[in-house]
Amino acid sequence: MEKRIERIKKQLHSQSYKLTPQREATVRVLLEHEEDHLSAEDVYLLVKEKAPEIGLATVYRTLELLSELKVVDKINFGDGVSRYDLRQEGAAHFHHHLVCIECGAVDEIQEDLLGDVEKIVEEHWKFQVKDHRLTFHGICSRCHENKPE
Repeated sequence: MEKRIERIKKQLHSQSYKLTPQREATVRVLLEHEEDHLSAEDVYLLVKEKAPEIGLATVYRTLELLSELKVVDKINFGDGVSRYDLRQEGAAHFHHHLVCIECGAVDEIQEDLLGDVEKIVEEHWKFQVKDHRLTFHGICSRCHENKPE
């Protein structure tokens, strides 16, 4: 975790920002809960446990800054809640998600499934793709297996 924090610190410095203690507390929470797709409120509650002096507005500003700098991705799964997902280091694109409409579970697909689609879009529409997001909504294998016949 310390190496990743140091790389994020360098990323901020390269854009003339500092990794303040408040920002570091927020980054640590995101790293500790990387699989959880936390909302700003979730992050705030977890940050409060580590640093009670940090306010909700500070967490919001930090998350927005990290989003602008592409340290995190701000995502919405159609439930009206913005969530924050650490961007995979070295990833050319945002990863994809599977959202279960029954239990609300969110699973990730790390493979880039849209390489061919990007080429078609760029060639046919002369549109330079910088990133893409793909979210599938359906029923996860866990819910499917637990359904009564």
